[in-house]
Amino acid sequence: MAKIRVEANGPIRTVTLTRGEKRNALDDEMLRELEATFKETPPPSERVTVLRAEGPVFCAGMDLKSRKPTVDGISTIETMLHAVETYPLPVVGVVQGDAIAGGNELALHCDLVIATSTARFGMSLAQIGLAPTWFLAKKLLEVAGPVKTREFLFLGDPFSATRMHEMGLISRVAAPEELESEAQKIIDRLTANAPLSLIAMKALLVREMCFRDGIYHKDVDRLISNASNSDDAREGVKARMEKRTAEFRGQ
Repeated sequence: MAKIRVEANGPIRTVTLTRGEKRNALDDEMLRELEATFKETPPPSERVTVLRAEGPVFCAGMDLKSRKPTVDGISTIETMLHAVETYPLPVVGVVQGDAIAGGNELALHCDLVIATSTARFGMSLAQIGLAPTWFLAKKLLEVAGPVKTREFLFLGDPFSATRMHEMGLISRVAAPEELESEAQKIIDRLTANAPLSLIAMKALLVREMCFRDGIYHKDVDRLISNASNSDDAREGVKARMEKRTAEFRGQ
């Protein structure tokens, strides 16, 4: 059974996460479906893609039951997020609920994000013994800057949508009952703009933000792998699934 739904309506394509009963947690099948969707060449009639989710949670991150060890810092979520980020047309994220860890990254890899005022965004990896890859941390630095990225990662506590907007990390915040109408205003503006201009602008911005990719980071990748494959990580994931406090030993 497909875990996302793709609908085309004239210039607008809508991609919906449909695993609401699992808080839209990302498993391998869902990652593959999303990656394949955003690697497709958009038809000439398309102007914008909208990314949204069913249920009360936008995305709770990676499904811990399907988590696999990383190798040299490479994670399966990276290629999917890269496909979203480099999709030729603007991607609008409509966040109706919490976006945590991989869900937070998924939202931030959209070009424009509008969220309900009740939504929270967070990177709780340190609380379960994991670490973001170079690619994922790079996105946080791009949108949040070094100070807020440290707070995001080191503490692991969620930020409210209002605070995210005040920090410039997301485009707009709306009351729950106004989320859809406010999102539609953004979508309508994008579909009315010159498509060749939007394509050129997105390519320009993506290319200009790739400068960190060429920095040597194999040694950092090893640290990430050591953390994510450690006894502490196994304990942290187990504790999160059992809804208890983890006991970390630095091993």
